[in-house]
Amino acid sequence: MAYKALAPATLEIVQAVRAVAGRPMVVGVSGGADSLALAFAVAHVCRAEGVRYAATVVDHGLQPGSAKQAAIVGDQLAGLGYDDVVISRVSVRTGAGPEADARTARYAVLEREARRRDADLVLGHTLDDQAETVLLGLVRGSGPRSIAGMSVRSGHRLRPLLAVRRERTRAACVELGLDAWDDPHNADPRFTRSRIRERVLPVLEAEVGPGVAEALARTAELVRADADLLDRLARDLLAVAQRGTDLDCAVLAGADPALRGRALKAWLTTSGAHQTPYDRVKAVEALITDWHGQGEVQLAGLAVRRGDGSLMAVRRRAGP
Repeated sequence: MAYKALAPATLEIVQAVRAVAGRPMVVGVSGGADSLALAFAVAHVCRAEGVRYAATVVDHGLQPGSAKQAAIVGDQLAGLGYDDVVISRVSVRTGAGPEADARTARYAVLEREARRRDADLVLGHTLDDQAETVLLGLVRGSGPRSIAGMSVRSGHRLRPLLAVRRERTRAACVELGLDAWDDPHNADPRFTRSRIRERVLPVLEAEVGPGVAEALARTAELVRADADLLDRLARDLLAVAQRGTDLDCAVLAGADPALRGRALKAWLTTSGAHQTPYDRVKAVEALITDWHGQGEVQLAGLAVRRGDGSLMAVRRRAGP
């Protein structure tokens, strides 16, 4: 399908959405350039294909005037042809930090609205977001899965703009006459991602040369292919090692360390561990590879111990 009447940046974004379209779509919209340009493209493509579409605006209530800003975004969406718009105010305090809290609350709402409509959830992450994610994974030592970044398609979540630079979404908003909102939190130096966006990546571009963001995104794509294969092999290993809810230590002892670590992390998560930090996973692995009668390993929400040649996981409730 051709979109010859569209200006260049807008056309680029519409074509990116067209490549993943086919089912009803719910787009998450903050009012920033990325999500506004995406919202236009989703409406444009869905109307052309006769597919249902909707939008969800999440107001985190983190700053004065946030409700007014959310209402402004709702009006913009109506102007783009959306007659199904949900504006939801949320407040979540998990203790994981403001960035993680906001993300948890936001995705809970977005997932709920997508499920209600049996629709794909469409998100406005760009190539720049992908580059930031890779750098975050590197500096945190989070391993290949974190460095692999985000996928264009992950279940019913779609991120069609992962090959599109942020500057192109801004250009599209100018072409469309859309007044994008610059969330001050995106430049707040208190947040690690903001510092990477505003300080680290510009320095890398200046010192190393242009194309750093593209190179980081390409790295994510390459690592993701390898990580996907290793995850599949780890699932196969886990299926062989499982004895009900326990794990056979002998099977895991003979496995490749790269697969054993992945299998253990997956088992810990499904068994109820809230988090699986590297040092705790290694401690659990030592129950297999360096067994000398040591005690159980404590994780958030879970304890793991060895007995009769098997690993057993016991859920732990948080204290009062």
